[in-house]
Amino acid sequence: MKKVLLEICCGSIDDAIEAERGGADRVELCSALFLGGLTPSIGTIQEAKRRLKIPVMAMVRPRGGGFCYTEAEMATMERDTEAAIAQGADGMVFGILLADGKIDVRRCTRLRKLVGERQAVFHRAFDVTPNAFAAMEQLIEMGMTRVLTSGQKDSVPEGADLIRQLWERAAGRIEILPGGGIRPYHLKQVVEQTGCGQVHLTAWGTATDASTHANPGVTFGGALYPPEDRYQVTDAALVRRLRGMLGE
Repeated sequence: MKKVLLEICCGSIDDAIEAERGGADRVELCSALFLGGLTPSIGTIQEAKRRLKIPVMAMVRPRGGGFCYTEAEMATMERDTEAAIAQGADGMVFGILLADGKIDVRRCTRLRKLVGERQAVFHRAFDVTPNAFAAMEQLIEMGMTRVLTSGQKDSVPEGADLIRQLWERAAGRIEILPGGGIRPYHLKQVVEQTGCGQVHLTAWGTATDASTHANPGVTFGGALYPPEDRYQVTDAALVRRLRGMLGE
């Protein structure tokens, strides 16, 4: 198999470090991955750029629950974009929709201009737009580098046919990055079905932090009550295995 670019979605600085150690070609840096990814802290971006050699894409998303933002949220996104670029982020990941689900071209163009010559990525807000092909043409018109998509389905394997059509229709005018629900056991199949030369996924392992053991009756995680002595972190060994599957 021809080498396929591997982007790992990361929710922390340690995720990013482990992703590079495992052979990832690029990272997308977020916070709150449980919500689909929100804006990471400036400190996280600073440390990622200080410690990593591979490109770092920074998410700009002020909250979960949709993609139609208030003017105050939009102003925050602009300030976050400016700050991330100032700290050396190699690209920004964002997506803004109108109330009807169509792309908010005016606001997206505002962020695109702030990104300048660095990479501009439209995230999976694309997957809830009412017309994928019309949305892609709008992104091409505004000069976006690529679009992250699961093919307007819950996962890439389910949306592979549409992703293939988008890739063919794009004809090199914009990069198509399959991402969402990709698992190692169908990674090669996804690449073959979509035709795309890059993929986006997480590569989780579980780490332990015993600092809560002295009082295990206290929880901090909200209604789900997750174990307080465990958290997910990117597994460099799994990234290395994925890298091998996609060609060295």
